[in-house]
Formats: sequence, structure tokens, C-alpha cells
Amino acid sequence: MTGPVVKTGDLFVFYGLLKQGATGMPADLPLETSGRFLGPCRFRGRLLDLGGFPGVVDGEDLCHGVRYELADVSIIGAMDEFEDVTDDPATSLYLRKQIPLLGDDGAATGEQAWIYWYNQPTEGFEHIADGNWPLGKGRTRK
Repeated sequence: MTGPVVKTGDLFVFYGLLKQGATGMPADLPLETSGRFLGPCRFRGRLLDLGGFPGVVDGEDLCHGVRYELADVSIIGAMDEFEDVTDDPATSLYLRKQIPLLGDDGAATGEQAWIYWYNQPTEGFEHIADGNWPLGKGRTRK
């Protein structure tokens, strides 16, 4: 996968299967040793249930996420592979992009974070109105 360069110390926001303690988190992705979880955050989007895993698309809901600080950039290839990020935006399940992080009140914190943004048609998928994917709702995708 080519694209924007991720650097050591960059933040990610995880909102689904990559959240710490989430059911369906890939066992072979060493998040605990490749960075550190920093706690909750919010961001704007529209959270969807894609059938055992979530996706977020453009929207104005105040969604829940978890901040993660990357320490080892060598994990990015495995993260992108798990999220089905490809070099072709037309077929990529998710795109990795940067968004502003928000506090519980919806105000900008001044932080930017990478996020895996859903990139396929959304018709027929349930909208999760509270913007919060439950830790126990996931299933392993791969």
C-alpha cells in the first residue's frame, strides 16, 4: 500500500475491532507492543454496522473512538492489510486518512489522527445512532 506516510508518534483513532479489548481484534496484530492506547476521544462521522464489524463514513454524528499512539511504523502494513486497504481506491474496503479529534463536547482538541474510513457502498447497513461500537459485538473478519 502506498499513500500518506505514517510516522512514529502519529495518533490513530480506533472505533471498532482495533479498540483495546474488542471481540474480533486480530490476534496477530501486535498493537500492545507497537504503540500505546491513550484513552477515549470523539470524532465526526456516521457509524455503520457492516455485519459484525463497523465502518464510519461522512456524517455529523459525534462518534466514539480510542486514541492510539504509534511507536513502531512497521505494523502499518499489517494494519492496512487487516482493514483491506489497497492501492486502488475503487476496490479498497477502507481508506486510511487523517481527521481532527474532538472532546466529549464536540470541540476540537487540536489533535489529528489517522482513521480507517469505510470506502464502499453503504446501502442496507444499520446506522449506529449513538456512534459507539460495543466491544463485544465484533467478529473476526479474517
